[in-house]
Amino acid sequence: MSKRSMKHDDPLEDFTRRDISLDDVTKVVYVAGAGPAVIVMTEMPGISPHVARFARWVRDAGFTVYMPSLFGRDGAVPGAEEGAAAFQRACVSAEFRALSANQSSPVTKWLRSLARLAHGECGGPGVGAIGMCFTGNFALTMMLEPSMLAPVLSQPSLPLNDPAGIEIAPDEVRRVRERLEREDLTVMAYRFEGDKFCMAQRFAAYTEALGDRFIGRVLPDNAANTDLAPFFARHVTTPHSVVTAHLIDEAGQPTIAARDEILAFFKHRLATLRGGLGS
Repeated sequence: MSKRSMKHDDPLEDFTRRDISLDDVTKVVYVAGAGPAVIVMTEMPGISPHVARFARWVRDAGFTVYMPSLFGRDGAVPGAEEGAAAFQRACVSAEFRALSANQSSPVTKWLRSLARLAHGECGGPGVGAIGMCFTGNFALTMMLEPSMLAPVLSQPSLPLNDPAGIEIAPDEVRRVRERLEREDLTVMAYRFEGDKFCMAQRFAAYTEALGDRFIGRVLPDNAANTDLAPFFARHVTTPHSVVTAHLIDEAGQPTIAARDEILAFFKHRLATLRGGLGS
């Protein structure tokens, strides 16, 4: 993949823009690549050049990427005011439960349907998904869809007002844990040590809920990129976005190691598990 500037809006010209209607709701989804499906859910405040870069890495690793537009302006460099407005709209949207622990955001139902559609279109043993920040927990709730095999939670930030809360209903997390145990599956998760939006208490809550099926990685704060877009520079004042805005795109960096581990996780679960395509 050729290098692109992270300081200019991304036209997303190498993705196919699709309007996908599921459960009587239509959303724009950007699709690219070939192979088993991986759903890349954007962080706040939208599909930035950094999020698109990560989606391209997934595509180039041998997957079909489905990147739904959930909020914000697609492809935009996150501006401080525009990003804050997108955040505020999402917080009051009926699709999200930004301030409610022990509840699942309604949008996860649509995302589970997207996983089912993507599996039908792409085949293979199943589907992977990564959520980031505002969408960080969604990949866990999506495990209620049988085709979902590889969930990744990157800096899961909801609920915003309860550091020890997890954004999933108790009966659903119980069903997810039962499935993880039954099918010998795991959940990967990532955060920076000093992240004020995803603190140690949240990972402890996931461990309590999922046991050793939850594998949490904590990166040191000094591994975070400091050359940030205006939204992050003003509103995200601690290291936060492991594989996007705070990733340092240099060999040997901890954030690159996290990216590579995520791609390897997708390859293992979607290619080799259950007699798939090979890693």
